[in-house]
Amino acid sequence: MALVHLACWRGTYAGILPDAYLAGISVSQEAAQYERAMMLRRGGHAGFVAVADGNEAAGSGVVGFATGGLARREGLAEGEIETLYLLEDFRERGIGRRLMRATASHLASLGAQSAFAWVLEGNPSRWFYERLGARLVAREGLNFGGTPVQQLAYAWDPIHTLLTATATTKLPR
Repeated sequence: MALVHLACWRGTYAGILPDAYLAGISVSQEAAQYERAMMLRRGGHAGFVAVADGNEAAGSGVVGFATGGLARREGLAEGEIETLYLLEDFRERGIGRRLMRATASHLASLGAQSAFAWVLEGNPSRWFYERLGARLVAREGLNFGGTPVQQLAYAWDPIHTLLTATATTKLPR
């Protein structure tokens, strides 16, 4: 998971976040953070992983994942999709939708009636959330390696909006 996280950040945020910041992200530290989060299961935290089999020309192993749990912050929504990462070669195949559906279903099972996700404003894939029916509900400033950036909160309220938007995904043959 940490390798996918790192590859996605370095690919998506090159030119948006400082090169030194991206180069300094440690796979072992990211892996440790994911392991801690999954072991603690704070707020019902769960992860969903997409794995490619050996028949893929682009490779095999973990190709994407999503994590979520009850919202870490009050006021935006009850549930939070904390991460969604998918390797470039596996995008536009419905995998992201399936990961979002799994996470939203989990949040709903925890009793969340709404959900949100943070995305950096410069992320070229933020249209994905909009296409799934999310509404922009907040923005705030962050600082990465001395570079100020804006992060945007996209929400699905009610969460049924996201469940409906992701229900049409057909499994590949």
